[in-house]
Amino acid sequence: MDAGVISLLVLLLLVAFLASGTVIFVAIICVCTVSLTVFLGFDVNRLGSTLSRIMIRASSSWELSAIPLFVWMGEIVFRTSLISRMFQGLTPLVSRLPGGLLHTNVVGCALFAAVSGSSAATTATVGKITLGELRSRGYDEGLAVGSLAGAGTLGLLIPPSIVMIIYGLLAEVSIVRLFAAGLIPGLLIAALYSAFILARCVSRPEKAPRGGESAPLSAALRNLWPIAVLIFAVLGSIYSGLATPSESAAIGVLVTLVLAALHGELSLRLLRDSLLGAVPTACMICTILTAAAFLSTTMGFMHIPQDVAAIIGGMGLSSGGLLLILALFYILLGLLLDGISITVMTLPITLPLVLAAGIDPIWFGVFLVIMVELGQMTPPVGFNLFILQGMSGVPVLRVAAASLPFFLLMCLSVVILALLPDIALWLPRWIFG
Repeated sequence: MDAGVISLLVLLLLVAFLASGTVIFVAIICVCTVSLTVFLGFDVNRLGSTLSRIMIRASSSWELSAIPLFVWMGEIVFRTSLISRMFQGLTPLVSRLPGGLLHTNVVGCALFAAVSGSSAATTATVGKITLGELRSRGYDEGLAVGSLAGAGTLGLLIPPSIVMIIYGLLAEVSIVRLFAAGLIPGLLIAALYSAFILARCVSRPEKAPRGGESAPLSAALRNLWPIAVLIFAVLGSIYSGLATPSESAAIGVLVTLVLAALHGELSLRLLRDSLLGAVPTACMICTILTAAAFLSTTMGFMHIPQDVAAIIGGMGLSSGGLLLILALFYILLGLLLDGISITVMTLPITLPLVLAAGIDPIWFGVFLVIMVELGQMTPPVGFNLFILQGMSGVPVLRVAAASLPFFLLMCLSVVILALLPDIALWLPRWIFG
């Protein structure tokens, strides 16, 4: 049977399982099982031994331990006063700028992203603190919700990033270099967001009341030092070479617990609640990853990546043309799937194409994460939109409309990265050579 037809049948089968409401893990396993049985004639014994071997190998990867630890660290921060103290420190620093406290959405998300790694956690945590405050002070609701929808996605790009860990494991590239590559693009996107807020509020001053809290710099620093120490402990240990990403995650958990103890918040209840919050998320991610390994192997058995790569290669596309097609492909997938599912299901096909086109896999990792971030802002399955709908009471389509300028700014950042790839690649080269 023709490779294109087989690929289409497998894709339709996967879509059918997902449309039926089947969870991602089960859907992937079912699609792989049917594909190997129908197209390659695997019997039950060969199928079972292949599945068990792949899952044992995928689930025993040492790098996987970073995921539950980073998720747990974010849960601890979420349940302590560290995040509220961070905003108390940020407020006097930004309140006098055009846009005022709207900038705390952007800066706060960028800082929390450096201790979380999750877009949903970043959006929910920052929104919990800022949305009510902005509404009570008369800030424009569209800018407040839209900036948070956009800035919340920085949790996927600014290290430590769970999606980057997943990409590094699947693409077999250095997670540490990926972390370094994501830092400057993440700050670039944050700067674009703040510049837009500033320009918007200069042209329309009524969208953000002028004036605000004044406080000495020492008071701001007193509230910001705990989060600064945590970021330094996590990222500093990685970039200095003192710890691997998995070890830095353990260091982050330890430092977070010490900071909670210093503020009198460490308790058995905190440990219990944070673990209960972290375990389901971490288990979901790890099970999807093991299923993704089975999907990747199945596609390899069926030669789908090689055949699709040959078809696209025969189209004579330049690297820029390939990236444009992949960008549109990922934006469409973002309408239907979450970021982790997009990454694990498409990488076996897209990565060979990217490597054949001579695109740096570290740079492509940053590109892929930004594409996944865009999906967080697009209905009907934009998780950031649903989080903000639940927190603000604003209908999801209005949230999507408010986030559109920030969606376009993130698209602009992709164009800038494509034209100036060293924005992502300079820091890894400078740190690691």
